[in-house]
Amino acid sequence: MTPSHHIDDLLEGCKAGNRKMQELLYRHTSSKMLAVCMRYTRNRMEAEDVLQMAYIKIFQKINEYRGNGSFEGWIRRVMVNTAIESYRKNLRSLHVVSLDEGYDQPAANFDFSSLAMKDLLGLIQKLSDGYRIVFNMYIIEGYSHREIADVLGISEGTSKSQLSRARTILKEEIIKMEGINYAKHTG
Repeated sequence: MTPSHHIDDLLEGCKAGNRKMQELLYRHTSSKMLAVCMRYTRNRMEAEDVLQMAYIKIFQKINEYRGNGSFEGWIRRVMVNTAIESYRKNLRSLHVVSLDEGYDQPAANFDFSSLAMKDLLGLIQKLSDGYRIVFNMYIIEGYSHREIADVLGISEGTSKSQLSRARTILKEEIIKMEGINYAKHTG
């Protein structure tokens, strides 16, 4: 992207409905936003569907961006909301586990930063839908359990238990992966 096509120029061009500017904005932001969508979906195909739906919304609602916070932050928010909407539409056919009992103990701290992001993404994508969405919303996007409960239509207790289970599953998977990697290097 050339310096003359600054993100603010792209914003103004998109607000004016300029197709060239829309295309440049897409090219400038889509790979980073695909990474956001990948965390919320089970695979790349689903992530690309969410990405496309989100860009349609972005171009339709671009005049709603008022300049509070960064434009890229607003785009990211649309991506996350679109992913959550997509999840909720599919919810009727999905199994959401309610584990209010027994999972209110504090989650064991685990250092996810030691794992390569690509590996962590793969593990997050393998989580069941409920666990994956709550994990992303809480750990990565910074939503509170109350906000998650409101958005997903579940109880705060369910949100907490989904997060606790997601952390436990990820921790077990990481330990397995590290065991495999350790065996590869020592065997």
